[in-house]
Formats: sequence, structure tokens, C-alpha cells
Amino acid sequence: MGYFYVFMTILFTVYGQLVLKWQINQVGQLPVDLIPKVFFLIKLLLNPWVLSGFVSAFVAALAWMAAMTKLDLSHAYPFMSLAFVLVLFLSVFFFNEPLTWPKIAGMALIVGGILVGSQV
Repeated sequence: MGYFYVFMTILFTVYGQLVLKWQINQVGQLPVDLIPKVFFLIKLLLNPWVLSGFVSAFVAALAWMAAMTKLDLSHAYPFMSLAFVLVLFLSVFFFNEPLTWPKIAGMALIVGGILVGSQV
């Protein structure tokens, strides 16, 4: 069950990141001046999709707490790096962000680190 909770933590974390990026892409650049910047951020905070991203972060935290009841932190935490891998590939797919060789090499190193760091 511990790995299920870790997996849920990763999924909810990735969902939150992707939804925030999607919605921020919809509204554009952060204004330079203070008052428009405040209104911009308030508008984002009231956006139902952005709120769902915050809720997903909270649910991810709950899943992580559940995972910590089943697994050692030093064993479970390397798996959190899978969020980086998923966000990279999903951002390429959803947002047409470039997938470069340095990014691929970095992801390979992360996956290698997960494999080494998660050994019992």
C-alpha cells in the first residue's frame, strides 16, 4: 500500500503542476506594475482550475503522509523524482515544450538515481 500512496502523491503533484501551467498560459504574462500584478494573481487564485491544482497539492500531501506510515523516508523519497520525469514528458506533449538531449540525459540520471537510491 505504501507504493500506492507514493504513486498517488506523484500523480496529484504532476496534475497540479500541469494545470497551473495550462491556466497561466491562458492568462498571459505577469504584469510589471504592482496593482495589476495583484489583480492578476487574485484572478488566478479564483480560477477553478487553479484551485483544483492547489487541492491536488493538498491531496498529494495527504497521500505522502499515508506513504510515510508504510515506508522509510529514505526509501520512498527518491520516487518523488518521477514527478520531474512525468512533468517533462507531459509538458512536451501538452505544451509543445522542447525535448532536448540535455533534458533527456538529466531524466536518465534521475531515473538512475531512483534505481540506486530506492534499493533496500
